[in-house]
Amino acid sequence: MKLKRIPDSFSICKLEDLSNISLEGKFSFLATTDEEISLVCLSKDVPNRTLKREDGWIAFRIQGELDFSLVGILAKIATLLANQQISVFAISTFNTDYVLVREEQWPQAIECLHSAGYIME
Repeated sequence: MKLKRIPDSFSICKLEDLSNISLEGKFSFLATTDEEISLVCLSKDVPNRTLKREDGWIAFRIQGELDFSLVGILAKIATLLANQQISVFAISTFNTDYVLVREEQWPQAIECLHSAGYIME
């Protein structure tokens, strides 16, 4: 299976409200629930006001459009990385899944996925 690294640094943020964000960046993932507002975006696009902010994430996506009937693709990747003590932050979109890992764990993540037969483009 082919994976593609997104060549930028990402941040994961917790926001107080939506008044200070722009979704005009190349990558923006916004989630609102009854308990929180989360934003994942390029580090250069983080809004000025955040309640919490975690910088230093690298993202990759599973290449191609994934049919909703496919089962276990994200779970397999997450399990492989978890077995190596690599923490992930996963995002699913209509077309595919994105996985973020901490920059300092990126070399180990690449080695792990490559060993399992994944190709990183």
